Amino acid sequence: MLRLLNIELQKIRYNKAARLITLVYFVLITFIALIASIEFNFGNFNFRVADQGIFNFPFIWHFNAYVAAILKIFLAIVIVSMMANEYSYRTLKQNLIDGLSKKEFILSKFITVLLYAAISTLFLGVVSLILGFSFSDYNEIGIVFSDLEYLLAYFVKLVAFFSFCLFLGILVKRSAFALGFLIIWFILEKISYGLLKWKIFKDSDIAESISQFFPLEAMSNLIKEPLSRLGAVQSAANQLGEAFDKNYDVEWQTLLINFVWTGLFIYWSYVILKRRDL
Repeated sequence: MLRLLNIELQKIRYNKAARLITLVYFVLITFIALIASIEFNFGNFNFRVADQGIFNFPFIWHFNAYVAAILKIFLAIVIVSMMANEYSYRTLKQNLIDGLSKKEFILSKFITVLLYAAISTLFLGVVSLILGFSFSDYNEIGIVFSDLEYLLAYFVKLVAFFSFCLFLGILVKRSAFALGFLIIWFILEKISYGLLKWKIFKDSDIAESISQFFPLEAMSNLIKEPLSRLGAVQSAANQLGEAFDKNYDVEWQTLLINFVWTGLFIYWSYVILKRRDL
């Protein structure tokens, strides 16, 4: 395992673009802290974002995981280009000649995916703790370390998404085409949901029950949007006669769906590589 990981780290080490994009990703996560400094002035009315509770424990785990997950496309570029470079620079063929099996090659990529996801999750956790202790109104240990399941959901989401990107990188061999295919797949999922909801079943509940098994939708469902949980938003909705009947929990069935997709993407990657003439 360590040997396989070392091989991949050596490749990333000499890839300046991968190092730069990875750095940008982590810098952008730290920029979440800038949200705290945003202040709006409307005459005598001052509004500061941080005062609205977005950095309160335990809400911060949900909010930061949601925002950081949006930025995952940066690391997706690294994963896709990492695979595309294997074909461009013929390192894949050289690795196989040097005695690395195709199974070990896929395993080395998956280990790299796990490492990226783990480091990202750890980094997000540290940033969240710093922001929380700086701005949260609640610092009791029991409150601070509740809702940590959002970090788990963030990790699972990254692993599933990066595995999908790895699969696309192996499938189409070119990073630009792989990212383009990813966008097309996202559009197809939305079109499919629309057809299910408006044309086939004409029922949003049935459409959502089916679409929850779509890969990108399953990843999205891991961490639902958090802003409607805020007390200010809830109060405003109640005054307008509206109510949010929404489950914000990280659901076990959604985790299971993502585990299955991750396994399928890695398995399909291996099958393609095994059958392809290099």
